[in-house]
Amino acid sequence: MAIKVGIAPDSWGIWFPNHEKQTPWQRCMDEMAQAGYEGVELGPWGYFPNTNPALKQALDARSLTLVAATVGADFLDDDSVDGMCATIADMSALMADFAQAKYIVLLPGMYTDLQTGEVVMNPQLTDEQWKKYAANVQRAADAVSIHGLVPAFHPHVDCHVQTEAEIERLLEDTDVGLCFDLGHHVYGGGEPISFYRKHSDRIPYIHIKDCDMKVKARMDAEKWSFARAVTEDIMVEPGRGSIDFKQMYAALTEKGYDGWVVVEQDLFPVKSFDIPYPIAKRTRESLREAGFK
Repeated sequence: MAIKVGIAPDSWGIWFPNHEKQTPWQRCMDEMAQAGYEGVELGPWGYFPNTNPALKQALDARSLTLVAATVGADFLDDDSVDGMCATIADMSALMADFAQAKYIVLLPGMYTDLQTGEVVMNPQLTDEQWKKYAANVQRAADAVSIHGLVPAFHPHVDCHVQTEAEIERLLEDTDVGLCFDLGHHVYGGGEPISFYRKHSDRIPYIHIKDCDMKVKARMDAEKWSFARAVTEDIMVEPGRGSIDFKQMYAALTEKGYDGWVVVEQDLFPVKSFDIPYPIAKRTRESLREAGFK
């Protein structure tokens, strides 16, 4: 068994392929290596170079390896999922050059506007809508599997699969595995350690994140958007929120987890490009103390 620790561009406040408030990709990649991480996710498609040899040369120069890619879609919209499947084909071709790049994370659309928090889709699905949603998740997962890669659906804040009951319904109605994001799970009212133990056979990939439930309570009371909550530090460094990472590590070893855990702390937009690196470095040290060597 081997648990390896990677990091995602999200920990540098990267939410978009291009944005003036985002750290330049070269600096982000430099700091990932300097902070002590072995592997990285691609982040938004087009942020890091997404062709080879450009990406491979950039990672090799920093002794980093690619472990996963992420692609999003509205699973209630067939056209959106068509676009997701086309991007999956492009990602799979790129990832073929990296031995440890096994996972494609399937990210669902949110039912709230990321900036304003306004509800833009009904949070509750009818049975027919759920049937379409689950079928499209399965379709996207199959599009990943056909390339020999591992699909991992990411339950997310303000999406139709967020709570433990919703996640279990998806597990029952599809054969897709999860990208189990610990911080999003807590945000959605769940308890990640017991949930992992219960469903470890369906969790091939994990995002390390922590959530400050005091900030969550303020968010709920004052009706902030998720984007606003991120600026108020709702997602915090591991060990500074509500998750016991020593116990999480114990659960992983108990169940024989063999693969990557990837730090992904929501930080967009960072107030200064100097902010992410010290956080990433402290996070790596705190994870070592929790057992993640």
